[in-house]
Amino acid sequence: MKAARRVVTLPPVLRGPDALRFAADVRERGADLLEVRTDLHPEGTVDARALAAILELLVSERGTPLPPAWVAAARWVDRDVVHAGDLAAPSGKLLASHHAERALSTEEALRLWDVALPDGAQVKHVEPLGPVSRERVAVLLETQARLRERLGEGRVTVLTLGDVALPVRAVLARQNVLDYVALGGDWKAAPGQRLLADAAREARAPSPRHAGRLGIFGTSIAHSRSPRIHPQPFDRIDLPEDAPIEAVVDALLPHYRGFAITSPFKLRLARHTGASLDAINTLVRRGDHWESFNTDTEGARAVIERLGARDLFVLGDGGASAALRTVAAEQGLTPRFLRRAAISDPLRGTGIWTWPDRITPPDALRFEGARVAVIAYGAPARRIATDIRQRGGTPVLLGAAWFIAQARKQRALWETST
Repeated sequence: MKAARRVVTLPPVLRGPDALRFAADVRERGADLLEVRTDLHPEGTVDARALAAILELLVSERGTPLPPAWVAAARWVDRDVVHAGDLAAPSGKLLASHHAERALSTEEALRLWDVALPDGAQVKHVEPLGPVSRERVAVLLETQARLRERLGEGRVTVLTLGDVALPVRAVLARQNVLDYVALGGDWKAAPGQRLLADAAREARAPSPRHAGRLGIFGTSIAHSRSPRIHPQPFDRIDLPEDAPIEAVVDALLPHYRGFAITSPFKLRLARHTGASLDAINTLVRRGDHWESFNTDTEGARAVIERLGARDLFVLGDGGASAALRTVAAEQGLTPRFLRRAAISDPLRGTGIWTWPDRITPPDALRFEGARVAVIAYGAPARRIATDIRQRGGTPVLLGAAWFIAQARKQRALWETST
């Protein structure tokens, strides 16, 4: 089956020329369709014909009726089978949709589609994910398979919504016609959409040699470079800090062969998987269970060797600190691990900053000429480096060294997954 066509929704703040620039931008980044919804854009705020000249248009009726000019310009016309006055659309353009208010059984979902549809109509079925479990994912996949069997290949899209829905949507996308994705930034059209960049990268990649996907779990990880260097398909799974991560990884066991784990889930998943380690950063599928590892020790070793100091302080005491402890013990070092509440006097010498960018350091933190290694990379690393300078320190950017060292080991481990 062909890869799902990637749909990006026009944000409500974009009108006129800004909307045209957005359409051109997402086209260059790999989008196949631009969605314009009547609940987000009143008639007259966008030029549907001009947008359609840049990127094929999908127009969606949400409450307010679709303007005739939008329908004329569109490749697909989305009308809700429950709330639309009728399902009228020009021949070959109808996308009939249903948005369930709760999680459904497969039989309940199939009954909703006991409706007469015009020849060639597409079908979009949407449900909230609800509590995540292996059984719940199996139900959604069964609903998708049964709808495809009833309606035929190339007509069905099944979506799910929720704070932890992203990896489930990625699994469903492999048999969907449409994949609704987000460009990135602060706005998404629906909770659980994955990034356009990740979906486009997967579509360009050759068929994987191994069954199952890869992904990275964390909070605020849109900057992660893991998808750029690891085998595809690879998903950035950005979840809230209080997400039920344990239930999520268990539910995904049949569908993913491995995960990278970053802040804030390293400690929780170490406990959940019964690891002998305080923190983990890697999961590898072994038959019917996950095996956990901490390849951060490879990154910690690279950073400590680059710094070349025998006396170190470490800012933070989370998942990265566990790897630093292990390597320091191997090398006969005794770093000082400093939590935020324990910092009062200015720090000298050489240190390592392990706090994620989203964590605010204590006001009392000051340096007196200290060299401070930053193990983040990209924009977060630059922000941390600025903070270090403002507090009297000299940042040493070693995030790439840490990242590459641990990623090499991760990749070798994933190659052994079963």
